[in-house]
Amino acid sequence: MLSTSDLTFIEKKGITAEMIDAQLKRFEVGFPFLKINAVATIGNGIKAFSPEETAACVKAWSDFQQTGKAIEKFVPASGAASRMFKNMFAFASSGKDAPTTDFEKEYFENITKFAFYADLNNACRKLYRSNVQELMSAGRYVDVVKAMLEPVGLNYGFLPKALLKFHKTTGGNAHTPLEEHLEEGAQYAADKNRKVNLHFTVSPEHKAEFEKLLTAKLPIYEQVWGVKYNVTMSEQKSSTDTIAVNMDNTPYREPNGELLFRPAGHGALIENLNEREAAVVFIKNIDNVVPSKFRATTTKYKRVIAGYLVEIQAKVAAMLQKIEAGECTEKELKPMLAYLENELSIHSDKTAEMDKEQLCAYIKAKLNRPIRVCGVVKNEGEPGGGPYLAYNPDGTYSPQILESAQIDSSNPDAVALMNSGTHFNPVDLVCYLKDYKGEKFNLKEFVDLDTGLISMKSKNGVDIKALELPGLWNGSMSDWITVFVEVPIETFNPVKTVNDLLRPEHQ
Repeated sequence: MLSTSDLTFIEKKGITAEMIDAQLKRFEVGFPFLKINAVATIGNGIKAFSPEETAACVKAWSDFQQTGKAIEKFVPASGAASRMFKNMFAFASSGKDAPTTDFEKEYFENITKFAFYADLNNACRKLYRSNVQELMSAGRYVDVVKAMLEPVGLNYGFLPKALLKFHKTTGGNAHTPLEEHLEEGAQYAADKNRKVNLHFTVSPEHKAEFEKLLTAKLPIYEQVWGVKYNVTMSEQKSSTDTIAVNMDNTPYREPNGELLFRPAGHGALIENLNEREAAVVFIKNIDNVVPSKFRATTTKYKRVIAGYLVEIQAKVAAMLQKIEAGECTEKELKPMLAYLENELSIHSDKTAEMDKEQLCAYIKAKLNRPIRVCGVVKNEGEPGGGPYLAYNPDGTYSPQILESAQIDSSNPDAVALMNSGTHFNPVDLVCYLKDYKGEKFNLKEFVDLDTGLISMKSKNGVDIKALELPGLWNGSMSDWITVFVEVPIETFNPVKTVNDLLRPEHQ
């Protein structure tokens, strides 16, 4: 099926023929649906801390920051902001002279509230010799939108979210999400030497613009926050791209005969995360940021979940060291099993049948894994994944972040269980990436390859299928120790559309 030129092409991408065969087989057989044991709720998979427990976690994190162990903040930031402006792209190409939908009306009626308004005004003057208000008065609404979206103007339709002006600041300035993450890092991720490590995943075409902004802003924030930044960047690896197929599952080919490969979603970033050297890594989406005046709750609960993480890791390490020393009696294994079940929500129906050696091996296998603590918020109808107790390939069940696409929609019981979730995943993670001996885990060993997705796309007017790898915080981390902690809804402020910037928390 693959020609000599095909093999040369995929070799340059770092992809093997065996990988292609495996991907094509996935299109044929699909992915199995996941089986849910229960919705994770407070007291059954989700922790809700008292004020005293919250304070203890904050202290635990402050103490850890003084240990000298490396801390990093990892921010996926490579995606373009085009989806954020989907409604405005539609308006610009609609042929309409004025806004008609509620979304369009909200945008234009509040246009002066956007942090990028001054830049948009200047772009309009440059392009049309009229400011925004003059253009709107003349019915030239489409020209205003084009000045925002297109490369001749602000180019916001094609830049990554990280580089867009999100928030107004005092003095008439504005902050990008990149800058908000710099400030956040200084507030909860600095080590004992006030060094802040941040890592951004970027697309190659925008790397120079990231570097330009960082060169201009880092000295300012270092002075303001009394820190020293170490900012690194990486690109999503082309070797993680997946082949696209026709509806009959044969490889789709471009008009020139080349195979088509597509980026495989955020799950591909497990490769980038696997290369990080820090012991503790915070993970947060690029668009979930607020201005400094609203950030106190966010920074507090970042410390809370990080403090709980290092408390768990210390307990897990102590148990593993005891097991490795061969000092565990059956009596000593019982509290370890209780910790697995009651604190980590990892359950098996077979432990009662295990002898001492089997139980020891089971506990060790379940404890000797990367750890993540995930902040979850009460479900208020936001789309996306949520916390559940799901079955693993070995028959055990444990906390998992699941998406609706992973559930059999033809099974009414499964759908009802999925829909009964009380909490939502805002992508608020802090991870421990080293084992009890201080050595790095190979994160690729903990990916559940059965948790990818097949999606329908279009290319050159032809319907095609695309393959997404197991999501970074879904299947790519499904074999981790996962703990859910309830955090306030105030910590979740994503910007999915441009009008989200008009919400009070972004003003």
